[in-house]
Amino acid sequence: MGKKVLESVIRLENLSKIYSMGENRVVALNEISLSIDKGEFVAIMGPSGSGKSTLMNIIGCLDVATKGKYYLDGRDITSYNQNQLAEVRNKKFGFVFQGFNLLPRLTAVENVELPLVYAGVGAKKRREEAIRALEMMGLGKRIYHKPSELSGGQQQRVAIARALVTHPSVILADEPTGNLDSKSGMEIMEIFRDLHSQGNTIILITHDINVAMYAKRMITIRDGQIVSDEEVERG
Repeated sequence: MGKKVLESVIRLENLSKIYSMGENRVVALNEISLSIDKGEFVAIMGPSGSGKSTLMNIIGCLDVATKGKYYLDGRDITSYNQNQLAEVRNKKFGFVFQGFNLLPRLTAVENVELPLVYAGVGAKKRREEAIRALEMMGLGKRIYHKPSELSGGQQQRVAIARALVTHPSVILADEPTGNLDSKSGMEIMEIFRDLHSQGNTIILITHDINVAMYAKRMITIRDGQIVSDEEVERG
């Protein structure tokens, strides 16, 4: 038996995103090519306006490229319509955002259940799955608390539980520590490190080098282009 080759979950070929603003054209991404393998922990770094969030939106099927190819699990999804992209997004990706994006009137467990509601999972099963995900995040005693009754760090843990509850192929985290104090931010990044050690594929978008250093690979984007792609060295 030969050595098992890592499966490429995401492969982008010469991907560009161009916005037309009146007579002006803004090139947000310019001929991006990259592959991300199953089980990788990748940080996409760059300053504001570099194109990193645009890249995340395309990877997560929240937006489409102007030109180029996007292969997900070996399948060309470049020309998928909005309904097809929504189906892929719901099945393949778990999202964690800077602003938590929790519904304030729902409890923690109800927020975590939402992706399963959209997926048509029955009430009993989705409640069990949501509680399991919250317990994984150390929030077993907070499942009936609303977001306003939770700290920022706890709210982000709820958001991570919501991202995990559908067992996605890829977790996409966009500035997940941006609204947290440094201690809570470190705790959240340790959770991502643990999730990676369990075999999860994680793509982290950040402008913070200290956050990016938790990843195993760092891709730096500037002016819509990849300027470096290297393994992270830890001291």
